[in-house]
Amino acid sequence: MVRPDRSSRSFDAVLLAGPTASGKSASALALAEAINGAIINADSMQIYRELALLSAAPSPADRARSPHHLFGHVGVRESYSVGRYAQEAETALAQVRAEGRVPIFCGGTGLYFMALVSGIARIPAVPPQTRAAVAKSRLELGAVRFHAELVRRDPASAGLNPADTQRTLRAMEVLAASGRPLSFWQRHPAPAVLAGLRLKRFVLSPPREELYERIDARFLRMLDSGALAEASALADLDPGLPAAKALGLRPLKDHLAGRMSLADAVAQSQTATRNYAKRQLTWFRHRMADWTWVVDGNIIITNSLSDT
Repeated sequence: MVRPDRSSRSFDAVLLAGPTASGKSASALALAEAINGAIINADSMQIYRELALLSAAPSPADRARSPHHLFGHVGVRESYSVGRYAQEAETALAQVRAEGRVPIFCGGTGLYFMALVSGIARIPAVPPQTRAAVAKSRLELGAVRFHAELVRRDPASAGLNPADTQRTLRAMEVLAASGRPLSFWQRHPAPAVLAGLRLKRFVLSPPREELYERIDARFLRMLDSGALAEASALADLDPGLPAAKALGLRPLKDHLAGRMSLADAVAQSQTATRNYAKRQLTWFRHRMADWTWVVDGNIIITNSLSDT
């Protein structure tokens, strides 16, 4: 339930974070309708157009009730980054405010919220051809020699484990694409997207057992709505792409390939989602302890800035 103060507003934007299946989307929609708001996505999976079901993105009916931004606008074969999100969030923020609406950032991706309130390194995008060339180089050189070449060109990468494929590739990709090492970009963060704005910041945190029940029930609804077909359409998706990490995608693909029963795929997906929610909550407690935590779902918007 949302209870807004109808008097003159003393805040410029609302941030609504929470673990998966905590009820963020419904709360954001109710809030948007109550305060003339527009919802801006802050979830790293709901950006993908081909993952509408498995990412639990707002339905077309919900999106018709209030303006939504940055949902389903990226293809799964694109390598999306936090830096790109920050740039697009700035554009969406300006559009929403120009329309006289209240921006409501809603999602479960902690790094996106950090880009909004603290600022992050805006690392330049890596072209696909550069990514392919770097991957080929690592394959040809082997992990140890590839890491040695990376350290030669970027001494700050010495602490990376040569066997950490994702991080060593990322470091070399950034170096090859930008001419500067990853450490340079990390030392020069861009300003926060919401710098200078007055914020209301909330974390939805339902009781643990209730949250787990929601997660399990929601995955079954995803199946009823066509999640298997969604997974089937992504059978050839490169496992190294960010979208391939969508919860439930790999078990459903294993089932479709005959490697796993549907019951096992469902159970594995539900377990993985519960574990992910637990990790999200841990991250939020460490980074968002001073936000207003909402256990009962009642988001009360007042003109006091004590919860900013």
